[in-house]
Amino acid sequence: MAEQLLSDDFLRQLMNVGEVDLVVDLPTHNHAAIVGKVVQAVRVGLLKYFPRERAVLINSDAGSRDGSVQAVLQAAAASLPADAARSSLRTFHAVTASRGEGASTPSGLVPLMAAADLLQAKACAVISPTESVNPDWIQHLLGPLYRREFALVAPLYRRHKFEGLLIKLLLYPMMRAMYGKRIREPYPTDFGFSGRLASELLAGPMAWEPEAEGMGDQLWLTTSAVANGHAVCEAFLGAKAQTDHTSDLVRAMRQTAGGLFASLPGNVERWQTIQGSEPVPLTDGGAETTSEPLRLNRKRLYAMFRSGVTELQPVLSAILAAKTLAELTGFAAADEEHFCFPDALWARVVYEFAVSYHKAVISRDHIIQALVPLYRGKLYEFLTQNRHATAEEVEGRVEALCLVFERLKVYLLQLWNGQEGASYEGNDPPRAEPDVGRSGEGVCASGATADRDAGSGSRGMAHRVCSAGCGAGHPAYQPV
Repeated sequence: MAEQLLSDDFLRQLMNVGEVDLVVDLPTHNHAAIVGKVVQAVRVGLLKYFPRERAVLINSDAGSRDGSVQAVLQAAAASLPADAARSSLRTFHAVTASRGEGASTPSGLVPLMAAADLLQAKACAVISPTESVNPDWIQHLLGPLYRREFALVAPLYRRHKFEGLLIKLLLYPMMRAMYGKRIREPYPTDFGFSGRLASELLAGPMAWEPEAEGMGDQLWLTTSAVANGHAVCEAFLGAKAQTDHTSDLVRAMRQTAGGLFASLPGNVERWQTIQGSEPVPLTDGGAETTSEPLRLNRKRLYAMFRSGVTELQPVLSAILAAKTLAELTGFAAADEEHFCFPDALWARVVYEFAVSYHKAVISRDHIIQALVPLYRGKLYEFLTQNRHATAEEVEGRVEALCLVFERLKVYLLQLWNGQEGASYEGNDPPRAEPDVGRSGEGVCASGATADRDAGSGSRGMAHRVCSAGCGAGHPAYQPV
């Protein structure tokens, strides 16, 4: 099975390596300027923490034009400091592959899993090249898999209170409610998985519906692990330099909400029986949140939310319940001084979108795109409420939002199972909030400009909710 997912050249390199204990994958795309230092950090980390284990470095490259592959191979063959070299008891191997090898597979992660399976590796770490990578990351990501029988290691970082808000406001609350595990970074760029998990997922059916192929392979790995009852833990990696910002919110929504929505049918028997949530073990450190001043263009988010709700009424009426759409329209008509987007309304919106996606009431991609302006409204409210909040207060509000998603999961179940007269209970629980004014602050541009399409139906909708000049990047770091 594993061999069929690999190219002849990649397979030949792996067979020359032979069996290993550990695999470290460095996915690159024009990272030549920094990847040499990352390779050295990986080598030092392996020698420091796993001197007796057999290891291989895989460079999964996505068509770099700056010599990234050559930089990886040079760094892998370069001399190490004398004290590190003396601790080496094994030969260090480095191989290269084009990311996405095995065109019949839904993601670039699957060939890596196939390589780990072929090599009989016990643990595999994926590390995105940044200036933040240090030798200790090897222990944090591989140690729990190799020595403590965990199947998946998710990272925790030191983040600004307004960083990764698409994860905090949508992906984390819903995934936590669905699968009952509090994994703060369910769509990681740095993570570890066991060889056992890789082998099991390769042998089983892919959890994606066809339209979701290529969306968020890291999210697929996380959902598959928790849905199948594998042991998951978190490890604190410290601060992480961000080099992959994207202005394409639609693409980010496809990878996060689209990926999560697509995973639900294949795991329905598992998530329907889960109530509440619990933290996963933390093997190293703890999450840290900072609150340095940050200028944001909230007014533009508000304007795009209002125009989106107005222009997409025919589309939203096919997706949302009449009462939900009426509430949403009423809030969109309010001025900034009186704008509100309650947590319970946001949870109902997301759940109704998930069910409409499952039933394909209109094009699934149009459903995901229509969620973008509504997210901007929730984002505007969150930024305004927490403009002067401390990092601890922001974390408390994220927790409150998660509890609302958990409480209203029964509403999702009713909709999913086609119960007539699906209802939800009450409103948001009361919560203390700081005295925050509603006037806009900051003039920093938030990203790409919306394209006003005059059409009102679903055809052409992508142009009204998508941003121009789309770029690639990770959804956790979507700028606001």
